[in-house]
Amino acid sequence: MNQTPSAFVLIAIALATLATGIGSVWLAALLMRLGLGGRNGSVGPQHLLSLAAGVLLATAFMHLLPEAFEGRAEAHDLFATLLVGLVFFFLLDKAELWHHGHEHGHAVRGTDGHGHAGSDAHAHAHGHAGRDTGGPGPNEHAHRHDGPRTGGWAVLTGDGVHCFGDGILIASAFMADIRLGVLAAVSVLVHEVPHHMGDLVVLCQTNPSQRIALLKVSLAGAVTVLGGVAGYFLVGQLQDFLPYFLVLASSSFVYVALADLIPQLQKRLTARATLVQIVWLLVGMALVTLVRALADRH
Repeated sequence: MNQTPSAFVLIAIALATLATGIGSVWLAALLMRLGLGGRNGSVGPQHLLSLAAGVLLATAFMHLLPEAFEGRAEAHDLFATLLVGLVFFFLLDKAELWHHGHEHGHAVRGTDGHGHAGSDAHAHAHGHAGRDTGGPGPNEHAHRHDGPRTGGWAVLTGDGVHCFGDGILIASAFMADIRLGVLAAVSVLVHEVPHHMGDLVVLCQTNPSQRIALLKVSLAGAVTVLGGVAGYFLVGQLQDFLPYFLVLASSSFVYVALADLIPQLQKRLTARATLVQIVWLLVGMALVTLVRALADRH
């Protein structure tokens, strides 16, 4: 476990969560400006989703879970925690679907049937990333808001809650090991990019200025820092429970990858398109390995 001075760890958490929270927003805006991430771009939504899924799965199974099981906690208890975490995030997802279905008269569900507006800890509004071959890409968001300018605030509120949770997860990884923290931050950044692309589209539809939309989503992303600082003090007081925090972080990553990202990739495609999906999935896993290797070297 981490033997790095606490002040350094806190600074690392603050910098990592700031880069993750705001960096993912700016990267999403840059990709949209370059015309990437859309169905007609050279890097489409399916590529980004495959990359994100690979990063999350590799981080959870190759790094966070092994680190947790190296601690003094019983394997049975850790597996039970993993199960509880998966069920917890499933219930959050169901609660989000129910909440928005009633609050917006099912208008948020749009054409993709997913109903996400990004307003819980891990309901990522990936309907905007092209759920099916006829579905919308990031520049053709699946959300349909009948009321005046309500969708933007729903997205911002959800982003704030979601980013706060991400900050706690990143802090848990940093408290175990600096290298794990870096991997967790990179993983969160990568999988947040498609999410924020959809958020920016919603905000651009409800705001006259793209700069204002970018500013609002960036401020929501900055809440990641608050989650990171809160996680530092929370986990710092509960060091004996650190393996359980790592397992919960892993359950979050696994749930998002298997329940949210990969289902959007499960569609009938040509052999070439399927191969491209697999390649991007492997690229995501290789990226995690590369980041870990660089962290080990330094």
